[in-house]
Amino acid sequence: MKMGFELNLSQTQKLIMTPELRQAIQILQFNNVELTDFINKQLEINPFLESVDNKSDAASNDDQAVENKENEEIDWIELADKYDDFSYKTYDKYGDDENKQSFESYTSKKLSLKDHLMMQLGMAVKSNKDKRIGEFIIESLDNKGYLGCSLQDISLLINENVVDVERVLRLIQTFDPLGVAARNLSECLMIQLKEKGIQDKNAYIIVERHLEDIATNKIQKIAKDLHISVKRVQNICDIIKMLEPKPSRGFIVDSDNIRYIVPDATIEKINNDYVIIINDSYLPTLTINNHYKNMINELEDKEASKFLADKLNSSMWLIKSIEQRRMTLYRVVESILKFQRKFFDEGKEALRPLVLKDVADDIGMHESTISRATNGKYVQTPRGLFELKYFFASSVSEKDGDGVSSTSVKSIIQKLIDEESPQKPLSDQKITEKLKEAGINISRRTVAKYRDEMRIPSSSMRRRY
Repeated sequence: MKMGFELNLSQTQKLIMTPELRQAIQILQFNNVELTDFINKQLEINPFLESVDNKSDAASNDDQAVENKENEEIDWIELADKYDDFSYKTYDKYGDDENKQSFESYTSKKLSLKDHLMMQLGMAVKSNKDKRIGEFIIESLDNKGYLGCSLQDISLLINENVVDVERVLRLIQTFDPLGVAARNLSECLMIQLKEKGIQDKNAYIIVERHLEDIATNKIQKIAKDLHISVKRVQNICDIIKMLEPKPSRGFIVDSDNIRYIVPDATIEKINNDYVIIINDSYLPTLTINNHYKNMINELEDKEASKFLADKLNSSMWLIKSIEQRRMTLYRVVESILKFQRKFFDEGKEALRPLVLKDVADDIGMHESTISRATNGKYVQTPRGLFELKYFFASSVSEKDGDGVSSTSVKSIIQKLIDEESPQKPLSDQKITEKLKEAGINISRRTVAKYRDEMRIPSSSMRRRY
């Protein structure tokens, strides 16, 4: 066999993902907050990109007008007669200064639990020793507001007497919120019962011994153990369920992952029509810097000229990708509105089954593009704020052969449970039968699954005596 090196020319087809295409796909996947961060980073590294600020232009024009007025002669006597009241006036939120108010002007800053307790500690103790013990206890609280370590451990760590540590702990447990610095759930609820002036000793016994029975609604078992009526046990349980098991609720803790949702699109109802607005008004408006654009032809250095040309192409592609994202998002929301028109008119029960392929075929795009365009994006509608993925629901068959969405079925189940008798709550089998009477073929297991997803307890847990 003859072996050697030869040159052969062959033609093949390959699908290559260019950097520009990767960037366009990435931009399509961004929500408004992520896109804003991405644009700001590009403005820092790309000299060709320039942000157009219309507000600054308007402000400069206003300054020029003020300067022209200042140059004019002012008749102070006429001015004093015209404005005879120089008293302070409050801010008019409907006036011209509305745009000057930021989002933070309308929101209050929440206080952290530890800062709230430290402030109370400073007013409650006088000696430095008690303050030192109290600060250590407060710093040792977990995210729920419970004390996770024992008094002996605290005593050894700060070299203080256990009696003093326990005394300061009892003081902190009287602070707001009630139940803070408890060592377990039972103690937390006990503190709240005492502060609320509950005198019934059975309430304290139930909190101490029967918390698991309350969770499983074993009212008759508790009544049998305590030798009291079922009705009395139920009343006590109602009081206990009104207590706060998590004292830190309402305060900021270190592990809180706060997410701010900015809707990417808005659907507004005007008369009998729906109007789609893509919410990109606050995004930086990008343009090409003319100074660097003209510099490309003037430079003699080929490497510098090539660098600027690459940056120019990158800038133009970025602007084009942002506009393409805007148009894609508009078309996707428009298609969803067309398929789910009954939902916007009637509510959750009218939500119809919808899959990505339906929208993809409607607007002539690939399913992966629809998936990227809807991932993590929200739309503000007359019926509330929804993630775009919410409108894609699986189908449940009906008697006439048509499908109904799982979201619609959940809404019907919720309505049936809301209207049930508390003494005789509907079982999953009974709900299944009622749904079949309404023409929805669904198994008992599926009803139980939907009920669990909606965090609705079983019929035995919902029963009241």
